[in-house]
Amino acid sequence: MEKLINEFSVGLFFWQTLLFLVLLFLLKKYAWKPILNAVNEREKSIEDALNKAEEAKKEMAELKSANEDLLKEARVERDEILKEARTLKDKIIAEAKTKANEDAERIVASARESIQHEKMAAVTELKNQVAVLSIEIAEKILKQELSSEAKQSSMISSVVNEIQLN
Repeated sequence: MEKLINEFSVGLFFWQTLLFLVLLFLLKKYAWKPILNAVNEREKSIEDALNKAEEAKKEMAELKSANEDLLKEARVERDEILKEARTLKDKIIAEAKTKANEDAERIVASARESIQHEKMAAVTELKNQVAVLSIEIAEKILKQELSSEAKQSSMISSVVNEIQLN
């Protein structure tokens, strides 16, 4: 029985080995290529996906850098615009102050000139009134002084003497 078991074991081993080799041949012919192709394709697609992810990461970094550059440029441009606006504001304010001062000086000069004209007109009017009053007073005095003929003759003689002396 031991021999039989031994022969059976050898026979079983032979058949198992034969079946294993047939199975290995069948797997190699029909299963290994598709399985290896699928594994290779999967590996390739994973590698492509990783490469694409790396490229996307690089593009995102470049976009982020570009965005930061644009933001810096925008800030610089904004600062320049604000600076120009402040300068323009200061210039407009300075021009307005200068114009206001010139207008004020012109108005003051015009008022002084007007006051001077009014003063001169008043002085002239006063002189005219004084002159008229002086003539009226002189006329009244002369009428009183020259009321007699003797006084008139004496006055005429004195005026003629003064004229001749001059």
